[in-house]
Amino acid sequence: MHHLWIKAQNYPGSGYQLVSALFLRLLGGIYLIAFASIGVQIEGLAGSQGILPFAERLADIAQNTGIERYFQTPVLFWINASDAALNGAAITGCIAALLIILNIKSRPALITAFVLYLSLFHASQPFLNFQWDTLLLETGFLAIFLTPQSRVVIWLFRWLLFRLRFMSGISKLSSGDPAWSGLTALDTYFEVQPLPNPVAWYVHQLPDWLLRFGTGATLFVEILVPFMMFLPRRWRFTAAWLTILWQVLIILTSNHNWINFLTIILCLFLFDDRAIRRVLPQGLQERLSRASAPTINTAKQYAVGLLAAFILFTGTLKIYELGTNKYIPGSLATMLRYTTVYSIVNKYHVFPTMTTRRIELELLGSHDGIEWKPYRFKYKPDRLDERPQFIIPHQPRVDWQMWFVTLHPRHIPWFGHFLEALLDNSPAVTTLLEHNPFPNGPPRYIRVDAWLYHFTDFEEREKTGHWWKRTALGPFTPLPGLERRE
Repeated sequence: MHHLWIKAQNYPGSGYQLVSALFLRLLGGIYLIAFASIGVQIEGLAGSQGILPFAERLADIAQNTGIERYFQTPVLFWINASDAALNGAAITGCIAALLIILNIKSRPALITAFVLYLSLFHASQPFLNFQWDTLLLETGFLAIFLTPQSRVVIWLFRWLLFRLRFMSGISKLSSGDPAWSGLTALDTYFEVQPLPNPVAWYVHQLPDWLLRFGTGATLFVEILVPFMMFLPRRWRFTAAWLTILWQVLIILTSNHNWINFLTIILCLFLFDDRAIRRVLPQGLQERLSRASAPTINTAKQYAVGLLAAFILFTGTLKIYELGTNKYIPGSLATMLRYTTVYSIVNKYHVFPTMTTRRIELELLGSHDGIEWKPYRFKYKPDRLDERPQFIIPHQPRVDWQMWFVTLHPRHIPWFGHFLEALLDNSPAVTTLLEHNPFPNGPPRYIRVDAWLYHFTDFEEREKTGHWWKRTALGPFTPLPGLERRE
């Protein structure tokens, strides 16, 4: 033990002051992106004229529950759930994020950002019910306790990164999906992912053997590489670079908002200051070295130790549930549920099953039931000749959510409210679209048609100029059509 201490003293740069300071600045950037992205959509999603007005949901919750509602739905909007409050939360979140970036009152700013995003997270259900949202919250919660001296918190960040990657891998096998066990998942992934970018079209054309190799490599990087995160220094570096490489490949071929960037900055905790100094410009090193580095007293050390034990225990239980498809019963289930409510320990399972068909829904409105005009979305595939877009790190919530409507009945309720909002020509909702064909008055009827979409190949695109081809599947039967009530 004494030998190890002397060795550490010989390498004064092997601490985590630079790593911690850089991580917090970058986390502030992620928070800024997240708050700005939801801020331009919040009224259309949860405002008074939005798809699912949150004030109405809060009133229903208050009518059916007692004081426990404040713990079961932890939001600041119990005070005020108006459109101004929703927008104010997003704007204040952006300010808190800027303070984190600038290292001004960073601890209060981290607490503020976490509380505000948790409030928006619950206010915007089901539109914020995704793993990048819970990952940001869990990361932001841990960041509140981060100091360069707290090796326990640094280890908790490694534990978070391990769970994110390992759970994503084992969920692919425990789901029993033959696309993963048979190494064919990437044969369709690039075509059927929610919002492809143009690179995805090209990668989809790669030979089958290369796509199968990529599938196997994905399982390797997600299931085996995470264990290297707890090994000695050079093993951790290898795990970091392999994880970063895979995140960069995903960024190049997918529109998964900020989750891959957040995963990359979590990899910082697999390095140390000695490694970071080799790649950071000297000027940036000096600025980060001047960043405040609060110490941690004995009482806080005990508190962080208890927190670490709790997160390790609950995280292990969630890995068990995910890997075995069994749920923990009794009081432990209640504890796990509350960790989910507050998003401080979460499950992560990115694409555990692969859909093999891309079904797109086309929304059409009419005044008379004879002439139909299509609504156009900003980002999801519509026109066949429209090139897929790069939209990261923005997360267009309605465009993304549309992908799920045909996959499971639980998505039908919000979709019905969405169509009703279009029948009302709600400005808050129509601004979420690229084109509203009824700018001067609402339609009387809405119908929904289903289409099977496929990427074209090189020859088809050369002939037609189309990125997509499609086949009509007929009316979307769960909601064949709606009529506006007078």
